[in-house]
Amino acid sequence: MNGFEETVKDFWISRPRRPHAGRKLAGVAAAIGNRYGIDPVVVRVALVATAVFGGFGFAFYLLGWLFLPAEGDEVSGFEGLIGRGRSSVSPAFAVVLSILVLSNVGWAFTGAWSGESWFNGGGLIGLALIAIALYLLHRSRGHENRPAPLHTTSYSTAYTGNGAFTMTDTATESPAPSQGWDPLAADPSGWDLPDAPGVPEPPQQVPPAPPVYERPRRSKVGSATFGLAVVTAGAGVLANLNGVDWFSTQHIIGMVLGVVGIGLVVGAFTRGGRGLIGLAVPLAIAGMVLTSVSFQGFDMRGGMGNMKVTPHTVADLKPLYQHAAGDVDLDLTKLPAGDPYSTTISNGMGDTKVTVPDTADVTFDCKTGAGKTKCFDRSADGLSQDALTGTDYGTDGPGGQKITLHVSNTAGDVEVRRD
Repeated sequence: MNGFEETVKDFWISRPRRPHAGRKLAGVAAAIGNRYGIDPVVVRVALVATAVFGGFGFAFYLLGWLFLPAEGDEVSGFEGLIGRGRSSVSPAFAVVLSILVLSNVGWAFTGAWSGESWFNGGGLIGLALIAIALYLLHRSRGHENRPAPLHTTSYSTAYTGNGAFTMTDTATESPAPSQGWDPLAADPSGWDLPDAPGVPEPPQQVPPAPPVYERPRRSKVGSATFGLAVVTAGAGVLANLNGVDWFSTQHIIGMVLGVVGIGLVVGAFTRGGRGLIGLAVPLAIAGMVLTSVSFQGFDMRGGMGNMKVTPHTVADLKPLYQHAAGDVDLDLTKLPAGDPYSTTISNGMGDTKVTVPDTADVTFDCKTGAGKTKCFDRSADGLSQDALTGTDYGTDGPGGQKITLHVSNTAGDVEVRRD
């Protein structure tokens, strides 16, 4: 194949066939995997990824269902709908698939799946990635596993002269060999003539030996990708610990998932890296959860484990209590009355509880990414809550010790209460 047009034409002529065995739904992923010698699981992961990020993966699957013929069919479902041959996809179902394809392509391009239009990188990027991957696969492996050419049967009608039409099968068949004419009217099989001298007997065909199973070689793609993913995650964690706020948990997971995704693409061409799927799936789930929940970001700075602090002087009170994981219990009831003071409590994963004096005037803002928030007589529960803000004057009204509190959790309950 010398050019783009020839590659596209050859892809259509030798396009994958949807198998009956090994399919999960319509066999589109299995067809592409069998045609180009890659693991169908890799194709499924790619389709799911492009369906989640941009929405075009689902539309592509429907396109494959509609335009890839099944094993044993003469043509695809769409071609069967327009009368090009026989297909196991009924015309009614082909119409339903066509409607679903048009709808899903429109949703992908208008951003109904991801909330952003295709001009902003949603459906267009997914479409481009799928098209480029198929083109490169066919350029490099189009000569392998080529399916048998499709055999189509056409029909013609003939007028019988009595007002009726008959349908005639016009499929071409191999003509029967000519028997020739024997002037002696003798049976040709009765002739028993000696073989011509010097003519060697045809060699006997030896049946091929059964294939021997060979254990697949360990791919270096998986090991190299895993090592690079670990280095990427470590670099992100170190950057976060050194105060670079951009390297939040979501961004680090996204970077690692990008490295794993590149490894899967390379492994698809080199027949390796299948083990990376076990790493990509949980990372993708974690990334989607963190993105959809809109956590404020898990801060890895601070300690881990339960922490209980009871300052007795204002000098003992820190302006910031930062914790990575575990419960935080801050008791401010032992502080003496005096000048106003404030503190901030930031916890990653765990419950946070702050206790203030009964008569203090407390100005507060409390929030958590996932869990329950209760600040005095105000409360909220759920995911991605708005911060609870206000001022509580205690049982004696205004005039008490002035305290300002900023309490935030990534995940876990938050409580501000009085002694």
